[in-house]
Order: sequence, then C-alpha cells, then structure tokens
Amino acid sequence: MENQTTASGIEPGQSDVQQNVASSVQQPASTISLTQPISQAKPQENKVDFKSLIPESFKEEKSLQNFNDMESFVKSYLHAQKLVGMDKIPVPNKFATDEDWQSVFKKLGAPDNPDQYKYSFKEGEVEPASLKVFNQTAHKLGLLPKQAEGLVKFYNELNQNVLQEQEVKAASVRQEAELSLKKEYGPEFNKRLEQAQRLAHSTLGQDFLNNTILNDGSRLGDNVFLVKAFSQLADKLSEDEIVKGEGQGYQTASEIQKEIDSLTEEGSPYWISGHPNHKKAVDEVYKLRQSLNG
Repeated sequence: MENQTTASGIEPGQSDVQQNVASSVQQPASTISLTQPISQAKPQENKVDFKSLIPESFKEEKSLQNFNDMESFVKSYLHAQKLVGMDKIPVPNKFATDEDWQSVFKKLGAPDNPDQYKYSFKEGEVEPASLKVFNQTAHKLGLLPKQAEGLVKFYNELNQNVLQEQEVKAASVRQEAELSLKKEYGPEFNKRLEQAQRLAHSTLGQDFLNNTILNDGSRLGDNVFLVKAFSQLADKLSEDEIVKGEGQGYQTASEIQKEIDSLTEEGSPYWISGHPNHKKAVDEVYKLRQSLNG
C-alpha cells in the first residue's frame, strides 16, 4: 500500500491548494490541427450617415437632401466650382420686355441685324427677295443662324413636295381631259384643241392658263369645260386669223367621208388596178380613213 501512487500523480500529504495547482498543470493542452484553417474575423466597415454630418442649422436645406454620401457631395461641389466665373445668361421672367429678350438672344448667338444671317444655299435655290423678308422676321424673333437656316431648308423641302404632288395631279387630270375630248371630237380633236389653245392664249395669256391651279390640282388650261368653251368660240370666230393660225387646214368627219366617197365612186382609178392614178387614189383613201378613225 505504501508503494502505490494516485492516478492523478498527486503526492500524499499535499494540501488542497497544492493538489488543485498540480491537477491544472498536468492536464494535457488542447491540440490544433494543421489541416483546419484558423478563422479570422473580418474587420467591420464603419458606415457613417452623411446626413448626420450636416450641421443642425443646414439640415433643412433642400439642396442637400439629394446627397447620401460624401463622394456625391464632393463631386457636386467641384462641378459647381468649375462653373464659377463662366458667363451666365439669366432667364427673363414674365415681366421681361422685348429688349430683355433681344439681349438674351444676342448672348446666345443671334446676329445684330438681319443682313448678318449667312446660309449655305446654292445659287437659285432660294429667292433673294423672299429670303430678305424671312431674315427680318427671323431677327425680330431672335432666331440663331442655325435655326434660321434649318427653317428655310424645311420650307424649301415642303414646297418642293407640294409642287411635285401638283405636277402628278395635273398630269393625271390632263390625260383624263385629253381622252374625254378625243372621244367627243373624234378626228377633229387636234383641230379643235389647237384653235381653242390659240384663242385662249391670245385672250387670257399662256402663263395665266399654265400657272392657275384649280381645287382639284389641275391647271386652268387643262380644264375640259374651258377647252370646250374656247373651241365653241373658235368655231364662231373661224374666219379670224388668230383662230385659223398658219397651220394646215382641217376637215370635219363629214368632209372626210365625202372625199372618200368621191375617190371610191364606181369607175374611178381607185377600182382600176392598171390606171396610172390607181396607187395614188388607194393611198389617199387609206390616209383619209386613218384620219376618220382617229
């Protein structure tokens, strides 16, 4: 019994305090595995409420309500500093006079007088007289040169489109009128049309007939009713040299038929193949029939 030791290695006769110290020293230390990473706590980012940095006397400023961080505030401040010293154009209020607005327009780049508007149009593209009137209005309204040129170009393109549409419409109406008159006049169409045109040109003028546009888009000179009216008037004035003109004579349908009957009467060269005038008669009758049938 005397040679036995305690399992904990505490010598007999030790005090309670000594036994506790010895027990704590002899306990094995906890081991750390090399395969297990040592976890390190990430440092927490200290977020600062930007609005809390604003002095109490400025917290109600509306211009500061849009800022949520210092970076945005600094960027805005630097941008404002860059604008310091630049020319500023005050916007006139509702009580501003025309002179106030003219002052603003000049600062924006409007010319001092209408003659200073310059354009890049080709010669003949714009009528000088019309452009001069436009420049006066543009200057009164305070238009910048670029704006004035843009408006003139827009108007020109619009005008060109209208003219092209009128041409297409006039050509269509002219064709319809010609078909209607040919159907009514038959072989006399060319005669009546030429006499009607000559009389209309001598009384109304060619420019007036060609440049007067009716509601349907056609020209006055192509109007069926006008052509008929002048044709009827030409018949009554057929002895007038203005109507007759210097062209070849014309025959009515009845006159043409009468000449055909004369050339093809029984016993005429038309029916005798050996007659010296046979071919001439045949050709003449053929031409007359072509004329009669249009």
